[in-house]
Amino acid sequence: MREDFLHYLWKFKKFAFAKARTTTNQTITLKSVGQHNHGAGPDFFNARLLLNEQEWAGNVEIHLKSSDWYAHGHETDAAYDNVVLHVVWEHDIDIYRPDNTPLPTLQLKDYVTDAQLANYRSLFVQQDKRWIPCENTLAGVPTRIWDDWQERLYFERLEHKTERIQELLQTSKGDWEQVLFVMLSRNFGTKVNGEAFQSLADHIDFNVVRKCAQEPFRLEALLLGAGGLLPENSVDSYVLQLQGEYEFVVHKFQIKSDGVLPIHFFKLRPANFPTIRLSQLASLYHLVPGLFQLVMKENNLEKLYTIFNVTASAYWDTHFNFGKSQKKRAKKITKSFIDLLLINTVIPLKFAYNQHLGKNTQEEILELVSQLKPEKNSIIQEYDNLKPKAVSAMQSQALIQLKSEYCAKRQCLQCAVGNWVLGK
Repeated sequence: MREDFLHYLWKFKKFAFAKARTTTNQTITLKSVGQHNHGAGPDFFNARLLLNEQEWAGNVEIHLKSSDWYAHGHETDAAYDNVVLHVVWEHDIDIYRPDNTPLPTLQLKDYVTDAQLANYRSLFVQQDKRWIPCENTLAGVPTRIWDDWQERLYFERLEHKTERIQELLQTSKGDWEQVLFVMLSRNFGTKVNGEAFQSLADHIDFNVVRKCAQEPFRLEALLLGAGGLLPENSVDSYVLQLQGEYEFVVHKFQIKSDGVLPIHFFKLRPANFPTIRLSQLASLYHLVPGLFQLVMKENNLEKLYTIFNVTASAYWDTHFNFGKSQKKRAKKITKSFIDLLLINTVIPLKFAYNQHLGKNTQEEILELVSQLKPEKNSIIQEYDNLKPKAVSAMQSQALIQLKSEYCAKRQCLQCAVGNWVLGK
């Protein structure tokens, strides 16, 4: 038995409260269960109830056993002097107030049905042996509950991302364009080089990016050079040109790349090589001046695809890395990669920026993300095996949030699915 389950039973009156009596046989009439307190002090503030028709207003404390009152030292804590009802699963000892009068106690196990306990056990007993606690019942969740919960989860995920965006905004002293550059850089780095690409962007003032972007070769030299990707002692003419340009930029803008994290090629497909991605990023900022304002205003998916439809510079048509040539093929950003940029950078930034402006754009955000295909990863695959498949990025993002913040942490009592299982 878990204490948060008792909180759930009390908060939502999921017990036979109309028949409830204290352990001394006083009738209990609930007027208000009170306000759930997640901090220090009693579990519910400002409850209102009748005990044998005598009205009481005060706090409610919940424990697995009555003796936990003493185990937790509440008898010496003045914060608990205003508790009017002690709610426990099992009453094993009488509790007394400072004036030596007995504290009224409700033993919940007398008012919970066998069916409720069975539903509870289905979630919490041997849950470590399952991928998620409700995997045996997830398929039965009504569509209305599932759809509403996924939408809430998606915006909850956006709120979490907004917190990180606010941290970036503070670091950049309120420069939204710098924030976009840092976020795009991280996502151009993909999972392997995301942190390294972000550290690279953190070391370059966006004013320098803006000035260098007027000449794509110069910006490419800056990104590749600061990223430590220009090989030494090379005889490749393109490398020599990049090195010369990088030295010029470093001297002109006093660029310091000390502290940029190492960038890796290991376990990457050639299309994701950091050389290709940084060249594409340079091309994007050259071809799309005013990128931040443009993507913040644009909600048409096809136009967003057009904005990010860029190609690495001509050298990379025959290369994935320096020196070794390959069959000629333009290194264009794919539509699936643009989807990831929209999911992980553009849409979260739109959400945060519009919040900053005091605008509610949830409907526009929902419409846009619902047009994008779902991500493909092990989490989405597992959920697809348990429920109808995710058909949009909104749903896949919601499922990632569900797994990371609820299922993995066993927060079933805070989850709409868990609440449905317990109440069915």
